[in-house]
Amino acid sequence: ASQTVVRLATLNSGGSFRNTPLRRLHLKICVLVKEVPDAAVQKRIDTGTMRLDRSGENNLNPFDTHAIEAAMQLKEGGELAVDEVVAVTMGPGSAQRALQKAVALGADRSVHLSDDALVGSDVCATGLALAKVLESENPDVVLLGQQSDDGECYTIGAVVADHLKMPSLTQVVKMDVEDGKLRCERQAEYGYDTVSLSLPAVIAVGDAINEPRYPSLKAIMGAKKKPLDTKSAGDVGIDAGQVGEAGSQTTVVALNPPPAKEAGEIIEDEDTNETVEKIVAWLDERKLI
Repeated sequence: ASQTVVRLATLNSGGSFRNTPLRRLHLKICVLVKEVPDAAVQKRIDTGTMRLDRSGENNLNPFDTHAIEAAMQLKEGGELAVDEVVAVTMGPGSAQRALQKAVALGADRSVHLSDDALVGSDVCATGLALAKVLESENPDVVLLGQQSDDGECYTIGAVVADHLKMPSLTQVVKMDVEDGKLRCERQAEYGYDTVSLSLPAVIAVGDAINEPRYPSLKAIMGAKKKPLDTKSAGDVGIDAGQVGEAGSQTTVVALNPPPAKEAGEIIEDEDTNETVEKIVAWLDERKLI
């Protein structure tokens, strides 16, 4: 039988950022979002650059929509005095479409870090760049999805938190305000952890945390009018040598396509008993029963 294990811990901010009482006015939530290839489009690798080909149809990372919804629920819940929700991304000019969707889902404004120097950044360099943007925003809570639909590295939140010297949680599926702190429930391999978290903090939410809302037509039409702040690397104090291929700590040395799937075995139902026996034998051979 499965067993759920719940453990309670407390995380406090140990960095240079302020230790934020949740009841103070003008809390700011920043949500990290990403433009990714549309799920319906077959992903391709550019063999020349060893990077994902992003020339096709792109969209807002679906996992980040859960982070936006979590931010909106904190803002609308009334237990926190959230002054604004800011969507933040790093990417080329086309990434503005992802920001517009984030704003249509409820963000008050957006920040776009875009610079040729950032091209080719791995997760380490990307985390540094995003942290520099967040430092200029000085948020109380940073939210993001548990993973991106393209890279699926799961680690960008931890990298950002390390640079900001903030506590970090991953796979969070529930957030409540309790005794002046955020009480978060996170999925773990043995069940669930329940963690009491002081702000500021970086929280990566799982897709089980909520059901993202659909943007209204009015919100979609009004998204282009919401404030969008475009920043270069120099604007937020990023040295060109810290990002891009020069600032990356990993290098892709080879790419291999996944092995082709073997054809399935078809068992004709000429004799039901014999067919059942063949299926049972097939499952037993593979230790599936």
